[in-house]
Amino acid sequence: MSAYVFDLERSAKGLRINRFLHSMTVPTVRRRYADDPESAMADAGLSIEEMRMLRELDWFALMEYGASFFCLEKFARVRGVSNPQMVAAFRRESLEAFLSTRKVPGAR
Repeated sequence: MSAYVFDLERSAKGLRINRFLHSMTVPTVRRRYADDPESAMADAGLSIEEMRMLRELDWFALMEYGASFFCLEKFARVRGVSNPQMVAAFRRESLEAFLSTRKVPGAR
């Protein structure tokens, strides 16, 4: 696995997508995204690649691209994805494999 460093270059690259992801904290933006995700993403000026990663919920690629974990958490809630599901994807593991590494009885 490659080293992941959230440096200035990655931060600058991910700025546009992070602004979009953070906008999910605004109820009207969430509703607009729910009603028409493609238009919401296009109107935010996201690139084709950014839209593809969001459409496919490619969490690992989003992280590598420069999306902030905290902004991704906001988007995950909008898409109905749990924190364990997202973290498992970051680790490139199934949810079951990830949960087997947790020491929390009944974690799901």
